[in-house]
Amino acid sequence: MAQHDRAYSPRRPFRIVAALFAALVIALPLPALAGGLSRFSDQHLADGFMRTVFGTESGSRVRGMRVKKFEVPVRFAIDDRSGSGRADRVAAFIRSLPKSIRGLDARLAAPGEKANFTVVITDRSGYAAPSRAAIFGGHGRPLPGKCVTIMDLGRASIARSTSIIVADEGEFLFQRCMIEEILQGLGPINDDVSLAASMFNDTTRHRDMMVFDRAIVSMLYDPRIRNGMTMREAAAVLPEVIRDMRRRVR
Repeated sequence: MAQHDRAYSPRRPFRIVAALFAALVIALPLPALAGGLSRFSDQHLADGFMRTVFGTESGSRVRGMRVKKFEVPVRFAIDDRSGSGRADRVAAFIRSLPKSIRGLDARLAAPGEKANFTVVITDRSGYAAPSRAAIFGGHGRPLPGKCVTIMDLGRASIARSTSIIVADEGEFLFQRCMIEEILQGLGPINDDVSLAASMFNDTTRHRDMMVFDRAIVSMLYDPRIRNGMTMREAAAVLPEVIRDMRRRVR
């Protein structure tokens, strides 16, 4: 049985800083701007990509400095333990993903189809059990964050993700966690406090998926960005990836 590393993303601020990263981003060219992303330079988008895709909020020893994404179609299951009736909201967001994120094959799993991304909806009182089971194998360690995403990493890609979302602490937290955690479970698992126009920053108050976030995840699922790439390898293809992404993401 293949061994899986594990990375998780609690909803709290974390910054990843690397001299190599800074040098690579500064070196990127700045072609013309276009579309709804016009206020972001190519360098700004490359910076956001590096900060979110490389590293993990948990500071885990896993392959944080390499690209992590799904190689296979993403099939979602929703496990509503809250009785809140919010499963339809989660399902609607999942159905919107292929239109929002270019290159992503994602939908709800059909009956009998195996899911590789599970979204657990729970009340705060029920948050501990699934979170500890997913992160720590059930051991009673302190739990991170207000909601959390866990990625199980195979040898070459994300094997499966689990997002745990709290449903009974207000509309803002539910909406914010639903979008942020599901997006992070697709690969860009690191938050950074410098990303003011992004949900990948726990200090912002955005409650809708931002165009900046759509751009980052669309860049990640461009076929030229491959699992296992280092920062340097990704930086070499990012100018072309960003150029083509601008034509598709509006």
